[in-house]
Amino acid sequence: MGDHTGGPLAGITVVALEQAVSAPMCTRTLADFGARVIKVENPAGGDFARYYDDVVHGQAAHFVWVNRGKESVTLDLKTEAGVGLLHRLLERADVLVSNLAPGATARLGLASADLAVRYPDLIAVEIDGFGAGGPLSHKRAYDLLVQAESGVCAVTGTADAPAKPGPPVADVTTGLYAALSILAALHGRTRGSAHGGSIAVSLFDTMAEMMGYHLTYARHAGVDQQPLGMSSPAVAPYGAYPTADGRTVVLGTTNDREWQRLATEILARPELAAAERFRTNSGRVRHRAELDEAIGAWCARHDLAHIQKTADDAGIGNSCYNRPSEVLDHPQLVERGRWRTIDTPGGPIPSLLPPAVLPGYDPPMGPVPGLGAHTDAVLTEIGCTATELAELRRTGAIGAG
Repeated sequence: MGDHTGGPLAGITVVALEQAVSAPMCTRTLADFGARVIKVENPAGGDFARYYDDVVHGQAAHFVWVNRGKESVTLDLKTEAGVGLLHRLLERADVLVSNLAPGATARLGLASADLAVRYPDLIAVEIDGFGAGGPLSHKRAYDLLVQAESGVCAVTGTADAPAKPGPPVADVTTGLYAALSILAALHGRTRGSAHGGSIAVSLFDTMAEMMGYHLTYARHAGVDQQPLGMSSPAVAPYGAYPTADGRTVVLGTTNDREWQRLATEILARPELAAAERFRTNSGRVRHRAELDEAIGAWCARHDLAHIQKTADDAGIGNSCYNRPSEVLDHPQLVERGRWRTIDTPGGPIPSLLPPAVLPGYDPPMGPVPGLGAHTDAVLTEIGCTATELAELRRTGAIGAG
C-alpha cells in the first residue's frame, strides 16, 4: 500500500478501528500529513458519529469534521471472514489505531501481546478511557464523563455553575497525543532504534495532564481555585467587559509591566498603577473585583473599536468575544485562505486547513468517505477476486462497495 499524497507521511498506511472523535482526530491528523488511512467500519451503520445529526447535507457535523481524507471499508468483525480480512490489511499496514469499547480489541485477537507476536513491526495505538490497571479501567468513557472525573468541569464556568468546555477537549487532545506518539514511533523506526510496539493513550491521563496547573496549585496551596467564567484565577486583571456599543472585549495583563501600561495609558489612573496592593500579580488577584470594576467602567464608556485600538497602542493583549457564527467569515481565516472546499457524499462543504503550516506542502484535504465506499477497491488491492467479494457480500462479512 504505497505513496498516498507525497506528504511527510507518504507511504505510511494506517488502519483505523475508530468511532466518535478521539481516534478519528488522531487518524485525520495523520491523513493531513499524507498518510493513507483505511477506516474499518461495521456494515450495519459504521461509525456511530455518522448519525449524531444531519445538518451537513444530511451528514453529521462531528463526522465530516474529523473524517476527511480517509477510505471506508466495511467489515463485519463478528464474522471469521471479516476478522480474517482485517488481519490481511494489518499485514500491509504500518499503524493500527483503535478506540473501541473496553475489551473489544482483545476479543478480536488484537491485544498488545497478540500484535507483538503476529506483527512485530506494527505500531499499534489503543485509545481508551481511563488507562489499564485502575479501578475505573473497565468503564466506558466519553468526553464529558472524563472531563468531570478529571476535574476539568470544576475549573470551568463559575463556582455555582460548573461547565463542560464547549469543544470536546478530552477527545481532541487525546487524539493529538496519540498522533504525536505515532510520529515518535515512526521516527524511532526510521532511525532503527525501535520497530513496532503497542502504545496506550487514555482520555483520563490526557485530561490529568491538561489539568497540570490546577493540580499543582491545589497540591501546594491546599485549596481548589474557583472557576471565574471568562477570566483566570492565575492572573489579574484579565477578563471580558461589555462595551458602549453592545459588544464584549476581552483584555488583561500577564505581568507587572503590562499592568502599569494598562493603568496609566488606557485607564489614565496613575493612582492605581502606584498603589501597593496592585504592585504584584498576587496582590491584583486578591483585589480582582476592584480592578474589574475600574476596567469595566472604562470599557462601558467606549466602543469596541476604540478600546481595541487603545489597547493595541499600549501593547495590551485584547480580543473580541465572538460566537461560532461570527467566526465563519472571520477575516483572519478568510484573508489567509484557511477555508478549503472538500467533497462529501452529500456534496461539497468548506473545511479548515490543518493548523500546522509546512513549507512547500499543501495538505490533501481529501473527501469524507461514504460508508463502505472503498471496500471493493481496498480488498481487491489485497488480493480478493470479484468472485470472493461477491461471496463475502452474500454472507454479510463485508458491506456494499
